[in-house]
Amino acid sequence: MQFDRRQLSNEQLLLFYQKLLWPRMIEEKMLVLLRQGKISKWFSGIGQEAIAVGATLAMQKDEWIMPLHRNLGVFTTRNMPLSKLFMQWQGAQEGYSKGRERSFHFGNKQHHICGMISHLGPQLAIADGVALAYKLRKEDKASLAFTGEGGTSEGDFHEALNVAAVWDLPVIFLIENNGYGLSTPSEDQFRCISLVDKAKGYGMEGVQIDGNNILTVYDTIKGVRDYCIRHQKPYLVECITFRMRGHEEASGTKYVPKKLFDLWEMKDPVKNYEHYLLSSGVLKEADAEQIKNELKEKIENELQAGFAVNPVVADTETELDDVYAKKSDPDNYRDGDRKSAVRIIDNSGSDSDIGLPTSDLRLIDAIKQGLYQSMEAHPDLILMGQDIAEYGGAFKITEGFLEKFGKGRVRNTPLCESAIVGAALGLGLEGFKSMMEMQFADFVTVGFNQIINNLAKIHYRWGQNADVVIRMPAGGGVGAGPFHSQSNEAWFVHTPGLKVVYPSTPVDAKGLLIAAINDPNPVMYFEHKALYRSISGPVPEEYYEIEIGKARHVREGDEISIITYGSGVHWAEDYAAEHPEISIDILDLRTLLPLDYIAIREAVQRTGRVLLLHEDTLIGGVGGEIAAWIGENCFSLLDAPVMRCASLDTPVPFSIELENNFLARSRLEEMIEKLINY
Repeated sequence: MQFDRRQLSNEQLLLFYQKLLWPRMIEEKMLVLLRQGKISKWFSGIGQEAIAVGATLAMQKDEWIMPLHRNLGVFTTRNMPLSKLFMQWQGAQEGYSKGRERSFHFGNKQHHICGMISHLGPQLAIADGVALAYKLRKEDKASLAFTGEGGTSEGDFHEALNVAAVWDLPVIFLIENNGYGLSTPSEDQFRCISLVDKAKGYGMEGVQIDGNNILTVYDTIKGVRDYCIRHQKPYLVECITFRMRGHEEASGTKYVPKKLFDLWEMKDPVKNYEHYLLSSGVLKEADAEQIKNELKEKIENELQAGFAVNPVVADTETELDDVYAKKSDPDNYRDGDRKSAVRIIDNSGSDSDIGLPTSDLRLIDAIKQGLYQSMEAHPDLILMGQDIAEYGGAFKITEGFLEKFGKGRVRNTPLCESAIVGAALGLGLEGFKSMMEMQFADFVTVGFNQIINNLAKIHYRWGQNADVVIRMPAGGGVGAGPFHSQSNEAWFVHTPGLKVVYPSTPVDAKGLLIAAINDPNPVMYFEHKALYRSISGPVPEEYYEIEIGKARHVREGDEISIITYGSGVHWAEDYAAEHPEISIDILDLRTLLPLDYIAIREAVQRTGRVLLLHEDTLIGGVGGEIAAWIGENCFSLLDAPVMRCASLDTPVPFSIELENNFLARSRLEEMIEKLINY
């Protein structure tokens, strides 16, 4: 192995030695503790330390790195205390994730490390978002994301590289090619000769290097970083290396030919670098032993502190409280007591008088106005979506935004839903807000993993908020067929960490969108396509919020309560208007997560007969959850069983006749009569 010190001083070479030796000695100790049952699992990076250490040394300390589970060297080179890392590995509440995450599935904003999720690929797109933030601020910075050779088979790899190339982002994609994805060898993962060849397909530069040579890794990443910043371009680096342990210790290494271990033992990154320093006179044998003894003593001291933890005590209130980031309130004011820019109005009653100057707007215009005013209020708000710039979006909601706010903030995206959700999260790491438009709610499945496993869980896992709104044009009634008509809100109501809103009126559409953008948590914002231009009403011209989590009492009644949202509100109102002989009470939930259980209980109490109405299909719909809650908590208030009126448990058909039969509205009268006559 040939080492080229370039302009590095002896002091720097020795620093590199200590940084390289530190994770190796920690790992050797961890393997002993694993056998003693003092830690539960370990993903070893032995044999690959030069990549994590060298790359981290080449980056600035305030540049984000997205490591994986074999990159202990990233954490140690960023000087994270071993004592607290050990607390993390034990699952102690004093660790970085309060006992909620395992091994290296955590991040820390102070050290600019973004924690991985088990799905591996999504980390790459987060680096896109961070790099976009650097680019928008014109900062001389780049982000760095790790992946393994197995991870390059994931769609997220393609999407992240494609977006980085199209948007000219200063991001480094680093592949650790150790030959195996768990037990699957490279020849069963890909057919290209070298993974770096993929760079050309995305219009970016790439280089393959010896990942076991710390000076090569350092010099390469340092140069690549400078290139990315100077040219505002991404770069792909493939590091050839080898994993000397199993995928994780329990899996073993029987599937690896012994001759490979013999070969790569000769390429050990720590031993070879130590030999280079000794042979070049930079390091003496006695000094090397002293450094190792000092590090060994440090490990023992740090572990002693790491073992001094309290037993895990589960507190339900704390666990629930940490699911969402807290919203600070300096920018809100109520009842005319102006503090800053946004008013919170109470629009929860059927006859509420907002008392503000209004204009009559369609639902689509109210959404547009809320988004426009939010762009004015938040210079750090970035809009992303397919065709939202020059074209103005599939439904023209962002028409004119490009001319007002510019291409930096109103961004057309490739057809890469997963990468754009990930980029939105990356923007959030750097303090930006983002709104992503799913062209149709049906397309959200392509970005499902990022939403469910990254956005929703990140605050609970390590305290990082995800300041992201995803707009979801949803619903049927427009003859658009199975892939442009779904009501899929229930998928997200089941996911702790998300907020889900679904307005039915223009005034709520504007106020809830503004509230969603002001909220530091990920919000799924559903807007019904059939209501866009068919529903209109008075909307305050002012910049205001409708509080997330508060239902609206639409209509007073004492015979039957219809609890609904979205299009169901208008179906219920139409039916009530056509049947004045029935005293119908209507509650518009508006927010589906979190639900307004107080308002639901009051609706039950007013009539004793409850019909849950929604456009979504019956099985697994939101109505089932609410019905169960009412049965458990309001049973004594009921005069009849809680009933549900929902759409058929089929895909949404294309034919208007079939779709009308599919929709819950076709069974509303039947269900109301059944409930009244019970």
